[in-house]
Parts: sequence; structure tokens; C-alpha cells
Amino acid sequence: MLSQTLYRLARWTTRRRWVVIGAWLALAVVVAGAAGASGAKLEDGFTVPGLDSQQANDLIAASGGGQDGITAQVVVTPAGDGTFRSDEAARTALAQLQTDVAALPHVLGTTDPSGALATDASATSGVVSSDGRVALLRVQYPTLDQLSAADLEALKAVPHDAALRVEMGGDLFFAYEGSGENLGELVGILAALVILLLAFGSFVAALLPVGMAVLGLAVGIGGMTLLASVMTVPSYAPVLGAMVGLGVGIDYALFVVTRHRENLARLVPADESIARALATAGRPVVFAGGIVVVSILGLAVAGVPFMTAGGIAISLVVLVMVVASATLLPALLAVAGRRVVGRRRLATTSPRWERWTRHVTRHPGIYAVGVSLVLLALAAPVVGLRVGIPDDGALPPSRTERQAYDLVAEGFGPGRNGPLVVAVELAGDPAAASAVAAAVAADPGVAGVEEPVVRGDLATIVAYATTGPQEEATADTIARLRADVFPAALADSAAVAHVGGQTANFADVGQRVNDRLPVFVGAVLAMSFLLLMLVFRSVLVPLKAVLLNLLSIGAAYGVMVMVFQWGWGADLIGLEATVPIVSFIPMFMFALLFGLSMDYEVFLLSRVRESYAETGSNDEAVVRGIARTGRVITSAAAIMVCVFLAFVLGEDAATKMFGVGLATAILVDATLVRLVLVPATMKLLGTANWWLPAWLDRVLPHVDVGHDPEPAAVPVPAPAPARV
Repeated sequence: MLSQTLYRLARWTTRRRWVVIGAWLALAVVVAGAAGASGAKLEDGFTVPGLDSQQANDLIAASGGGQDGITAQVVVTPAGDGTFRSDEAARTALAQLQTDVAALPHVLGTTDPSGALATDASATSGVVSSDGRVALLRVQYPTLDQLSAADLEALKAVPHDAALRVEMGGDLFFAYEGSGENLGELVGILAALVILLLAFGSFVAALLPVGMAVLGLAVGIGGMTLLASVMTVPSYAPVLGAMVGLGVGIDYALFVVTRHRENLARLVPADESIARALATAGRPVVFAGGIVVVSILGLAVAGVPFMTAGGIAISLVVLVMVVASATLLPALLAVAGRRVVGRRRLATTSPRWERWTRHVTRHPGIYAVGVSLVLLALAAPVVGLRVGIPDDGALPPSRTERQAYDLVAEGFGPGRNGPLVVAVELAGDPAAASAVAAAVAADPGVAGVEEPVVRGDLATIVAYATTGPQEEATADTIARLRADVFPAALADSAAVAHVGGQTANFADVGQRVNDRLPVFVGAVLAMSFLLLMLVFRSVLVPLKAVLLNLLSIGAAYGVMVMVFQWGWGADLIGLEATVPIVSFIPMFMFALLFGLSMDYEVFLLSRVRESYAETGSNDEAVVRGIARTGRVITSAAAIMVCVFLAFVLGEDAATKMFGVGLATAILVDATLVRLVLVPATMKLLGTANWWLPAWLDRVLPHVDVGHDPEPAAVPVPAPAPARV
């Protein structure tokens, strides 16, 4: 039995409280030290087998031309109002800058804008704008595994003459440049402390969940770095892991501490109270944490390796938080003793939430229909959701990458910021390269095409779209090249053409995620339905939970579209420009949110089920369950919302999306769904909530996360009279 196992575990940890705390501190130090000594690097590899863009990139890498590496762009313009043609000092400074950049370690080569200017070929060179104002120095590096952050620092440190304005961007910055200092963790922790202090009225009780979460996060993030030694872990994993780790860690601890304080109010001795708290509140924690881990690991369904790796890394953090809740937290509570009570009078139920629930259950139809319409309205913008990868154009204007991006778009057109690299397998037909280049150049979505470069049996053609990398029209151009242009150009040839490059790769990843999303959603829904049916011995309760969770997640998606695609309230979160939704975020959010929403579902319904077992009345069980959990759920949700919103302070658009999306979903789920729709629908369904066919009841195994009677009061001996 899970409850008995947790009870015995809590008794063991409370008896050895200092050993357990010391072991966790030692583990954090060892993991942090090992992570630092490992030298492991987090990498954003977008390699996805089976994509057309991946085939192009693999062919280019196999050709040995060096184009499979990463690049940086040094964008140069005269400091004054002149042009490179009219300003000799600027031309001389440009030539020197080009020489200095080419001499940097690991640089394989650069373009030659100064040479184009010297031969009067600048107008057609593709590296000097037609007006002579902007010169583009494209710097070729080898693959990422041969580079480090020192290469980026060396490029940024290259001196330049005062006659030039120099801005930089490109893949090298994407790989190694941080998105600015992110105070999300600190702000989230401080907000959580304030909320817990208001909820508990005790600084000790408020500090314990935060302390446990911080120590667990140290172990989890360190473990994530160690994981990067054996697999490719994306750079976004620590940020998202910190978000989720702090949120679930503090929430799980809050559930256990709340039950412990209730036991203390019934005069249960402290160590016994801790054991009972973990045996009761700890069961939903283990169950909900397991759902979060399984949901995140389900990202492997997408068939996108960097998403699978990120899911494994983040699920590790959640798993650490579950283990910390079952071991470290009881030890900390044992050290704190009755100081977790504070001066505020403890109550097992909240009269305010009891009145609210009775009000909702008196008007269930109105609330069920009204709130459902609100959530459907919030979710409606999902039909316009467009995925992609925000590029340097979404960064703040103060960043050099953004300024380089704007200069390139101004001088060469928006498509120059996202070149399309066409790889043509010639199959013994050298004329196919020219045929493909001519056909691509004739497409209305293409602004220009460079001369084909032939190496062996492979031709590489660089093309520039008329639209920017993030625009939907660019994805349409890529699709048109593959579906119409290439087949027509190579109708009489055995040659095969593929579109590669970062822009095409990002578009293909987004399409892969969209194609796999229905399968993933279906798998998670089925798994959640079955697990909840096992726990609550009901068909309608898990079905209702699945549908209501879909509503809250849909509302979060809709709000993301409003903010990031439509620009509503963008200024409030420091978003500089509208951007598509990052391709992998919808699936990641679904995995996280469906798991996190189960925290509240299991915690609430466990109490409802307990009350139903005690009273036999569905209506009274709903009222008692919410009266006992309403304050905890709202406090837990407020903590998560604050933690997630704190990450909006960062500059990275993807981090902002996660923050806004997760905060919205948790806010909606813990208020409109959990405290309005759940009591309203459970009232409407009545005793049918707990219906389970007899044959199914016999077949299903019993899971120990159900009824648990409230512990009886244990008298505390009166203190001996004072001696006179």
C-alpha cells in the first residue's frame, strides 16, 4: 500500500532528520561539483531525422564544403551618412576588419565585401547593398562541437575603426549568447515566500517549502548538466526546468505542510502528524508527480530528438522534487516541530470556500454554461495559431543581433536574414544545377539566387525569399519549391533537390510537431483517463477532468496567440515585435499543463472522495472537499502563477511564451475550472459521478490514492503544575 510505505518512510526520516538533511546537502554539493567538472555543454541541435531540410543539411555536410558548420554575420555600415563607395576611410577600415575577422581561431573563411567594392562589382555581389551603405561579412565556422563560447567572445572583441558602425548576429550568437540576466527564479521565490507567509501566518511554515524546492532544484539542474554528458540537452531545458521545478516543488510541499498543520490542530504529536500527512497528502503528490513525469516523457511521440531530450531533462527535475517531498520535507518538518503552526488559529475547513461552493451548487447550470463560454471564447484564437522560431528580429533594439538583423533587412531585403540552401543530388546530370537555380529564381516568392556551387555529385544553391524568416509566406515558398518548382525543373532528370538551411529546418520542425500533436494529445488524454479511473473508481469523474483540462489548456493557447501573434499587451511583457509561437511550445505546454493540472485535480478529488466515503452524499462531499482544499489550491496556484510570470522578465521570446502560457493555464485551471466548473458539474451529475460498471470494478486493480479518514485527535498530556 502506498500510504503505508509513505507513512513508514516519514517515520524513518523524522527519526534520522539530521542525517537526511545532511545527505541532501551533500548530494547537492556533489552533483554541482560533478556538473562543473564534467565540462558538459547544453546545445540547441535541431537535427530531426526524416525531414527534407535534414536531408539537405546531411548532404551538404557529407560534401565536405564546410557549409554544414555554423555562421556569424558581421554587418558594417559607415558611421556617418556616406556610403562605402564615397567614403575611402570606411572602405579601408572595412578591409582591415575583414582581415582581422578572417584571422580568428576556427574561422574557415569570410565573404569579401571589400573586394567587391574594389572591383566595382558591389552592386551584384550580394555582400554590399545596392545603395553602398551596408556591407555583409559572412563568417564561416566549423560545426558546433568544435567551438566554444570563447569563439563568440573573440569575434565580439575584434577592434574596428571609428569610421565604421559594426553589428553582429547569426548562428554563433544563437548558440552561445545568453538572453540577458533572468531574475525569474529570484522573483518567483520571493513571491512564493510572501504568499506562503500570508497563507500560513508562520515564517517557518512559509520557509520550509521554499527551502525544499531550492535544494531540490539545485540537485535537479545539476543532474541535468550531468545528463548533458551522455546526451544532447537543449539550452532551454534549465530555464524551463527551473520554472516547473520551483512551481511543483513548492506546491507539493504546500500540500503536505497544510495536512501536517491540520493534524497538529487536532493535537496529533509532531512526528506522528508528519507521518500521517505524508501518508495522506503525499499520495496525491506521488501520483500527480508521476503523471507530470510520464506526460513530459511522452514528448518522444513527436519524433523530434531535441524535444525528447528536453523532456527527459525536465522530468528529472520533477522526479527530484517528488523524492524531496517524500524525504527531505519530513526531515525539515521534524526539525521545525510545532513552530510551523505560528500564531494563526488553524482550521481544517474554510467557511469562505464552503459558502462559495454552496452558492455554486445552488446554481450549477448557470455557472457551468457561463464559465464554459468564457473558456471557449479565450480558446477561440487557437484556430489562428502559427508556429515558427522567433529570430533576431524579436530581440530588443538594444541588442547587437537585432540591429544587425534590421540593417540586413534594410540593405538586402528581409529574406537575406533567413537564406534557403538548396541541395541538388545531381545523379550524373550536371545541367540539373542550372535548371534548379533558374526555376527557383523564377518563383515569385524568391528575391534572388546565388550561382550554384558544385562539389562532386552535389550542387548547393543559396536563395533568398522576398519575405522574412518568421513570415508565413516564407514557409509557403518553401512548400511550393518542394511540391511544384523542383518536380517541374527536374521532370526529365534523375536529380533530386531538397531545401535546407535554418529557416527551412525550423519550418519543417514546426510541421512535424503539428503532425504529431494529435497523436500525442490522444495518448496523454487516454493515459490520464485510465489513471484517474483507477484512482477514483469512476467513469464520469476522469472524463470530466479530461474535458475540463482541455478547456483550460485551450484558453492558455488562445491567450498566447492574442499576446504574441496579435500583439495584445505585448508592451506589458517587453515583447518588441509580434512573433509566431515557437514550434515546440504547444506540445511541451500540453505535456506540462496536463500533468500540473492533475496536481489540483487529484488533491481536490481525493478530499471529495474522502468526504463521500464518510457521508455518502455527493453534494455534501463536493462542498466539504472544496472547503478543505480551496485555500490551499488558490495559494498553490498563486505561487505557480507568480513563478511562471517572473520568467517573463527575461528577453528571450520563447521564455516569455512559456511564462505567459503556463501562468494563464494555471490561473484558469485553479479558479474557473477547479473552483467553479468542478463543483457545478459534479452537482449536475450527482451520484453518477461515482458510477463504475461492476464488471469494470472487478477488472481494474485498486490504487491507494482514495479514501483516508481524518486522523482522530490524539490528546496531549497537560503540562505539570509549576512548583511554588
